[in-house]
Amino acid sequence: MYSTPKTIVPDPPAVPALPPTATEARSLPENIGSLIRNLAARQGFEAAGVTRARIDRDSTLYPQWLERQFHGEMGYMARNVDKRLDPTLLVPDTLSVICLRMNYLPEPSSRARTLLDHPSKAYVSRYALGRDYHKLIRKRLQKVAYELSARIGRFGFRVFTDSAPVLERSLGVQAGIGWRGKHSCLLTRDQGSWFFLGEIFTDLPLPEDGPMDPHCGDCRACIDACPTGAIVEPYLVDARRCISYLTIEHHSAIPVEWRSAIGNRIYGCDDCQIFCPWNRFEQTTRIPDFQPRHGLDDIELLELFGWSERQFLDRFEGSPIRRIGYARWRRNLAVALGNASADPHILHALEQALTGADSLIAEHLHWAISQQQLKLAETRR
Repeated sequence: MYSTPKTIVPDPPAVPALPPTATEARSLPENIGSLIRNLAARQGFEAAGVTRARIDRDSTLYPQWLERQFHGEMGYMARNVDKRLDPTLLVPDTLSVICLRMNYLPEPSSRARTLLDHPSKAYVSRYALGRDYHKLIRKRLQKVAYELSARIGRFGFRVFTDSAPVLERSLGVQAGIGWRGKHSCLLTRDQGSWFFLGEIFTDLPLPEDGPMDPHCGDCRACIDACPTGAIVEPYLVDARRCISYLTIEHHSAIPVEWRSAIGNRIYGCDDCQIFCPWNRFEQTTRIPDFQPRHGLDDIELLELFGWSERQFLDRFEGSPIRRIGYARWRRNLAVALGNASADPHILHALEQALTGADSLIAEHLHWAISQQQLKLAETRR
């Protein structure tokens, strides 16, 4: 039900709230909802909705998810639970939360689906092909809030995007900007699920929009598509089995039982979205910064494996990929190269990489070497 936050970054200070009596007595324009949506659209957001500062359905489900240890090594998910379940504890005086979404898909997902059928190519989650979204979205959220204040007067607010103890998807569902799919991502009928979420916590008593009706029905395409069976039941994800978690959040050795299923996915996984029928109506992004950089949408695993640490750091400046560090990058590439088709060039590169490799990387290199040796032996028979 809950999936991996992609990065934790500091948030800007909150704009001071007005005294409670001032906000409660404020007369808001009747078209405040339309005004917010128009301002959001001007900043590149596809939708905006409002919910009161509370968590409804997930107030019991989230603690249960933690109790089952489905968060794995993501210890931060188990911290500040009270603030996650009560937004007013995170930002005092919050009355309403404006939830927004922004498409990030740079190209039709049919290309991503094709890439999974080419094991020598690297697969990078579509959200990470371009620049890191945190600063970009946060700045646009602030612009929405500032432009709103220019029209109705000053109010207190604070913006978030995947960077604080906020149950973004829970709030998004309540605000009506999507329904929760069985893969735990938010879904819409007209634009699918390829979008980032952001929130504006505010002391304004805004009218609520209310949730939209869910439309998954009996479909289980996302559950069946998951390579590791991480969607253990509808709406419930065991992050410890999720390829996004294993390649991004997991710091130690990738369990051997999941390595073959990872395939050529070296940073994240999108299968549950790629095979979702509602993504027939997906919309590509209007944001240039989300376009692929350094050929990551069509690049050979061996080329990436040849990058030095300096090249890794330089080319991923301003990219979410940079935060996993060079060691985990090499670990992931080693697994993918072990899963690639038999290739003596791959075997040679893996063997060469053993020189000077630390124990974590060496263990994955040895596994990959054994996989390539077995495949090459099969081709000689």
